[in-house]
Amino acid sequence: MPLRCAGSAMVLLGGLFSARAWSSEDPDIAVKPMPAPAPVNIDPVSTGSIMQMLMGLLLVVGLILLLAWLLRRFTGLQGQHRAMQVVASLPLSAREKLVLVQVGDKQVLLGVAPGRVSHIESYEKPLIQPGSPAGEFAMRLQQVMQRKDGR
Repeated sequence: MPLRCAGSAMVLLGGLFSARAWSSEDPDIAVKPMPAPAPVNIDPVSTGSIMQMLMGLLLVVGLILLLAWLLRRFTGLQGQHRAMQVVASLPLSAREKLVLVQVGDKQVLLGVAPGRVSHIESYEKPLIQPGSPAGEFAMRLQQVMQRKDGR
C-alpha cells in the first residue's frame, strides 16, 4: 500500500509542477510555431548608406579641424614668439643653413643641421633689421666675417 500511495503522490506532484497546469491557455489547444519571416534583401551600398557615411566623415574631419584651431588659439602654440623671431636664413647646402635670430635686443647667429643647432656668434648691435630684403643678409654676413678675420 505504501508503494501505491507514493505513486499517486508522484502523479499528483508531477501534475502540479507541469507547465501545462500553470499556463493560462486552454490545454486542449495545440501551440503552433510561428512561421519564419521571409529574408529581406537590403542593398548595403545604397545612396542612403553612402550619404550617411559621408556625413559622418565630414563631421569627424570638421571636429578635428575645430579642435586644432582651438588648441592653437588658446594654448599659445604660435609659429613665432614675439620676443624671439627669425630675422633671416641663408642656406649653405641642401641640409645646412645659417639662421639669424632676434632675441630681445640681441641677434644670434646659429648653424642649423639635421639633428643639431650650433651657436656661432651673438651680436649686441643688429646685423640687419627685421624685415630687410633677403639678399642683404648674405652681403652683411660676408662683411662681418671679413672684419672678424681681419682683426
